[in-house]
Amino acid sequence: MLFRWLLAAVHLLAFGVALASILGRSWALRRTSSPANVPAIFQADAGWGLSALVLIITGGMRAFGGYEKGGGYYLHEPLFHLKMAALILILLLEIAPMMALIRWRAAVRQGRVPDLSRATHFARIGMVQTILLIVMVFAASGMSRGVGLPD
Repeated sequence: MLFRWLLAAVHLLAFGVALASILGRSWALRRTSSPANVPAIFQADAGWGLSALVLIITGGMRAFGGYEKGGGYYLHEPLFHLKMAALILILLLEIAPMMALIRWRAAVRQGRVPDLSRATHFARIGMVQTILLIVMVFAASGMSRGVGLPD
């Protein structure tokens, strides 16, 4: 019981860190006009990546690791499908910014100036990801209250 509670708490906290991190990265990307702003982007991006990893691991453990209602319940829950669709969209949207930020980090390590020309585009992607993250929270809270299940 204690482990289930802690697992749920860590999962919920990761949503908060993810929201703060993706918003921070998006705002930093939007304000980027010179390489001097890049460390703030990298810091927020690290938080976003770490929180996403924690969300995926704890969510997988909760749904399919025998700590909650079990995979059978979740696979038949419509809001779980919505939550997973939002997650998949977030991950697909993350491919371009992730690849660019990997290149930016490599450029900075080599003492070169990263190509920041797509920073505002990546900021817009981050705002879409923010909305999808909020959709995930609404789906999760609906699932916990039986919303959408037959009476």
